[in-house]
Amino acid sequence: MANKILTTHVGSLPRTPELLEANTARANNAISEEKFNEIIAQSVDKVVKKQHDIGIDQVNDGEYGHITSGAIDYGAWWNYSFYRLGGLEMTDEDRWGRTEKVRSTPGNVKLTSFQDRRDREKFQAAYEDPDSGVLGRRNKVANPVFAGPVTYVGQDQVNRDVSLLTEAMKKYGVQQGFMAAISPGSAARLEDRHYHDDKALLDAVADALHEEYKAITDAGLIVQLDAPDLAEAWDQINPEPTVEDFQAWLQLRVDAANRALEGIDPSLVRLHICWGSWHGPHTTDIPFEHIVDQCLQIKAGSFSFEASSPRHAHEWKVWQNKDRLGAGRQIVPGLVSHSTNAVEHPELIADRIVRFAELVGPENVIASTDCGLGGRIHEQIAWAKLESLVEGAALASKRLFG
Repeated sequence: MANKILTTHVGSLPRTPELLEANTARANNAISEEKFNEIIAQSVDKVVKKQHDIGIDQVNDGEYGHITSGAIDYGAWWNYSFYRLGGLEMTDEDRWGRTEKVRSTPGNVKLTSFQDRRDREKFQAAYEDPDSGVLGRRNKVANPVFAGPVTYVGQDQVNRDVSLLTEAMKKYGVQQGFMAAISPGSAARLEDRHYHDDKALLDAVADALHEEYKAITDAGLIVQLDAPDLAEAWDQINPEPTVEDFQAWLQLRVDAANRALEGIDPSLVRLHICWGSWHGPHTTDIPFEHIVDQCLQIKAGSFSFEASSPRHAHEWKVWQNKDRLGAGRQIVPGLVSHSTNAVEHPELIADRIVRFAELVGPENVIASTDCGLGGRIHEQIAWAKLESLVEGAALASKRLFG
């Protein structure tokens, strides 16, 4: 679209009470599949209309079709994959409640438990204080393990999601849509009791998820690979590894993403990179400069990243390297944050957009959010941030295009 800065977001939008109740009921086998799908369909219609009414250009289904436990937590974004990958065996282990500590050694990078993250270790009192605001409300969520060959079993679910989104887009005259999907590296973070080999597991997960990505892009939608593992996994390695060791670990995830995207048009692929969604200090995050070039190896046409977080807003400087992005690709910087209740002023958003536009060209900038807004801030605040995003993009468009 000429002479306009387009707007979008990262994916997760506030769930309605009805949808949260339906997810909980489904987990307890207390709702029929027909009724559950009916509630999803009604909810998707409403959330697409709301995005359209606000003025979001690239809309999605709010990730409403991503089945969760019904929990309002920071982990629910990936739980949907438990229902779409075969070869998993459910355990009663809560990913937050596991306490074992895994130590990495030089040349042998391994992820430790979530509770053993270095940021949590450094700010232990704050993380353990329920009134500190560091973590939001959450329910315990049991995790599966890889117990057999990985397959894809989510065909019916992804086809439903694609159909509901495209139907709503047509109904409200929306031209561009996207759908989030977990990256191979993020999905492969579950415990492996079958392959016992990092690359073998990643390859198997990549082959399975290729089916989901293809179903989305075959419908003309953009598939967004949610790949927080590319950045925030650094904090889950204890003790801190060398940058070189982490980059070697990262390369396997980059290669797996490209394997999963084989044969898919890069213009229909958006990569989302972030340092995790929790409301924490984030003082142990890896600098963007150390990973950006590896992330850019992934065959995606656009790259979404945090750009308004207090820990990462300064990293717009990585794009001062004029050759870094490459031709025919776009950046999708986060211009409003999911980690603060303050609603960013449209003028601030416009300033941020113009700065990026001056570096990579206005035609290569799409205004977005740092991460998903659902479950992280209050519904009213989430929608207010998106309204401000649209207003800021309009101001920037006037400055850039006249």
